[in-house]
Amino acid sequence: MPADLPPADVLATGHHAPLPYEIRLPERPRTAIDLVVIHCTETPDLASARRFGERVLYGSGTGNSGHYYIDRDGSLHVYVAPERVAHHTRGYNERAVGIELVNTGRYPHWLDSRHQAMDEPYTPAQIQTLKALLASLREALPNLVYIAGHEDLDTATEPASDDPARRVFRKRDPGPLFPWPEVLAGSGLERIRAEP
Repeated sequence: MPADLPPADVLATGHHAPLPYEIRLPERPRTAIDLVVIHCTETPDLASARRFGERVLYGSGTGNSGHYYIDRDGSLHVYVAPERVAHHTRGYNERAVGIELVNTGRYPHWLDSRHQAMDEPYTPAQIQTLKALLASLREALPNLVYIAGHEDLDTATEPASDDPARRVFRKRDPGPLFPWPEVLAGSGLERIRAEP
């Protein structure tokens, strides 16, 4: 995305590629959205993230995905319109928009206790696009006031895949290398976390 692109234009330059089941996702008014949840794909690339998103996991014929995906080069991909409820954060989907940043995270050993480090930095291009997207969404969604990381809201643990006696966090994204101060500065959004 060009550095001088106004925030209002970021959605116009995005690649619109709706998931095959998008029309099956429940509709909602834009006024129902007050939260953005930041994720990382925990996959090696955008293509594999797309394949995960296309998987049908529910009786409704839908699966798990975010609304927006930002690749390492800063390109924006729209998989689900914000007027649809996507499955991306348990307990928050009806009120939230999900933004996925392509990043390996813990791939492919998500729940292995020996592989919980998330050490791939986010690219400057990704963060630039994310900030422009957040500004655009603030204009388009009148009640948008909150932001959270997936790890802030889904704090559940599961048995580790390598040792069921140990527990690991289900979700750790966007992880310790996500630049929260830079993203929050000037965003007009308040970071929230799950109630203990």
